[in-house]
Amino acid sequence: MKHITLYTDGACSGNPGPGGWAAILRYGEHERELSGGEPHTTNNRMELTAVIEGLRALKEPCEVRVYSDSKYVVDGMSLGWAAKWRARGWKKADKSPALNPDLWGTMLDLCQLHNVSFTWVRGHADNAYNNRCDKLAVGAIPQ
Repeated sequence: MKHITLYTDGACSGNPGPGGWAAILRYGEHERELSGGEPHTTNNRMELTAVIEGLRALKEPCEVRVYSDSKYVVDGMSLGWAAKWRARGWKKADKSPALNPDLWGTMLDLCQLHNVSFTWVRGHADNAYNNRCDKLAVGAIPQ
């Protein structure tokens, strides 16, 4: 199984507002940058989309380490929140609706295809790949 490193970030101009996402896939010496945007979205949706699009770009099952500055994404997957929300019919423990069930469902499905782990990194700090993703995501925001 290939070992892939996936750096992701999402950005929004207003929340909600126009948004962008970015992903950098690394495998050995190879790197691939992906980005895109939506005219009306939220920052959390762009953070989720960045991971989803990075995982969708993989052509075979891989071992993937995702680095994200989004606690929403990292905790949602690492602490099992998203799986619990789905098991409860997209309800949180307090019975309120879980937000973004469409994207969480897609993420959970993609994580069944790959062996994925999530690591939180501090945003706008000293991680060059996170900073690059931030620039790509902001640059992908529709004008």
